Amino acid sequence: MFRKEDQRYNLISYINEDNDVTLKEVLLDKLSFSVRSFSKMKRYRTVKVNGEYISPSHKVKKGDSIEVEISEEMAEFSPQDLNLGIVYDDFDLIMVNKPPFMVVHPTKSHFENTVANGVTHYIGQTKEQVKIRFANRLDMNTSGLVIVAKNPYAQFVLSEDMKDDKVEKMYIAVVKGIVKEDSGTINQPIYDPKDGSFKRIVDEKGQDSVTHYEVMERLKDATVLKVRLETGRTHQIRVHLEHLGHGIIGDELYGYVDENLINRQALHAYSLRFKQPRTREDLHFTAELPQDMLDLVEKLK
Repeated sequence: MFRKEDQRYNLISYINEDNDVTLKEVLLDKLSFSVRSFSKMKRYRTVKVNGEYISPSHKVKKGDSIEVEISEEMAEFSPQDLNLGIVYDDFDLIMVNKPPFMVVHPTKSHFENTVANGVTHYIGQTKEQVKIRFANRLDMNTSGLVIVAKNPYAQFVLSEDMKDDKVEKMYIAVVKGIVKEDSGTINQPIYDPKDGSFKRIVDEKGQDSVTHYEVMERLKDATVLKVRLETGRTHQIRVHLEHLGHGIIGDELYGYVDENLINRQALHAYSLRFKQPRTREDLHFTAELPQDMLDLVEKLK
């Protein structure tokens, strides 16, 4: 059992709820630490039971207090004040509303002005000593919600939840043409042909991929869709909507481009619903459409 008031970004506190279990079983099975993290705990003795270090093979009792110290150096991202939209901040994660045209993580071609740079500046203001990790990512030209994990435990739990389809990811897209069905599901495998391009295709050789969609509004030769991902493949929404015959407006790879309408793909990560990694309370966040997509909808009415 986690007590919210006992949690800090660098210390996980847990009250054991079972008898006749080893500390190792609690750490791996109950607290969902990865084997790699568990190995580091053993090496550096960063776990205490009732204030004392014990071997992970020893049994713990119901009601025992288990504390796990998470101590890491900050990632070497240059802090930049980018006036990021911080939607939420707790001891495990930061929720960012990413604007369009911003890269999430520095690359050789985009080594500054990224979400990582902005979050590093934000953390510097809070005086926390954390190494940030991204639990989800968005393309540079996709706007919306990005989860930043503050510790390896939070990242691991969120990653496992995503694999188990326990994270609900909702997007809004504006696509070319009138989608006739009010709702539907695209269940088509997505394949990376590895031909030197970034483009993915629908192909039976690919990974299982499922996208659900619902019409929000029909416009003039365009449709606003609410899209929910059941799987999380690279470019999944963009590939599936092209396959549907309704590519995203502004999408240079898969959609319909008209710079008089919008100068990026009209795709926005609108909603995320998931459980807090430690307390397992339900969290739900939304990010309203950015101005360029609002303007696009008005142009197409």
